[in-house]
Amino acid sequence: MGVRSMATFIETKDLKVLLDPGVALGPYRYGLPPHPIEWRRLEEDWKIIVNYAIKADVIIVTHYHYDHHNPWENLEIYEGKLLILKNPRDNINYSQRERARFFLKQIEKLPRRVEIAEGFKMSNGETTLKVSKPVFHGTNSKLGYVVEVYICEGDESFLYSSDVEGPSLNDQVAFILENRPKVVMIDGPMTYMLGYRYSVASLKASIANLRRVLESGVEQVILDHHLLRDLAWKERISELLVEAENRRVKILTSAEYAGKELNMLEARRKELYERNPVNRSEMKKWVAEE
Repeated sequence: MGVRSMATFIETKDLKVLLDPGVALGPYRYGLPPHPIEWRRLEEDWKIIVNYAIKADVIIVTHYHYDHHNPWENLEIYEGKLLILKNPRDNINYSQRERARFFLKQIEKLPRRVEIAEGFKMSNGETTLKVSKPVFHGTNSKLGYVVEVYICEGDESFLYSSDVEGPSLNDQVAFILENRPKVVMIDGPMTYMLGYRYSVASLKASIANLRRVLESGVEQVILDHHLLRDLAWKERISELLVEAENRRVKILTSAEYAGKELNMLEARRKELYERNPVNRSEMKKWVAEE
């Protein structure tokens, strides 16, 4: 949808939940900083996220990267909420531990209650919410850990993977297979860094695990986030798309699921600068302000 975010709002008749209220931009792509069009989109989308946060009963932060939480602006969104947070001390790398410490200081006394996410479970009326154990953000612990979230009401169910970058590892897909959601939103393979920070072996493992998800009885798979930073994303997972069609399972992007235009601004950044040139002196001023 033009920015880095997985912010997702789920409403049941018993509960309103907002996952990962954050939005960010890739700092550099093709050696270029974010285009002004991207900054405008970020500002627009943050306003939308804030509006949904105000409606939410529960806010969940699955990890402490800035596209998943915002520790500076509109902190009033946490006031009076049940806040469920990735454990800020355990199974966390140094960078995220420091970000978590700062975030908790910023929102001190605002939430009604704060709970540790790992293994958390609650029921409210016919709605059940469960959080997974910590799993790697990617293929190892370098970028820290995330938690996955499952929400069901009656026969309807939804699962959110957070930043698994695949999922290429068995424990990342285990929570999905265990809960067998009807709709699953997965951070797909990080193919835009294929052969650099993401291996061909990890891509193959991710496709194999996503095939297991297709076999689990899921009705819709939303693949997005890291995968949608690659203009050739459909080619990377072409065999999976064919299998999904044969199984009559829908594989969608977040934009398609929401009935919106697919708008891969970061992946098209070079094109943005070519079509919408930015005056160099203005760009320096704009970058300095950010």
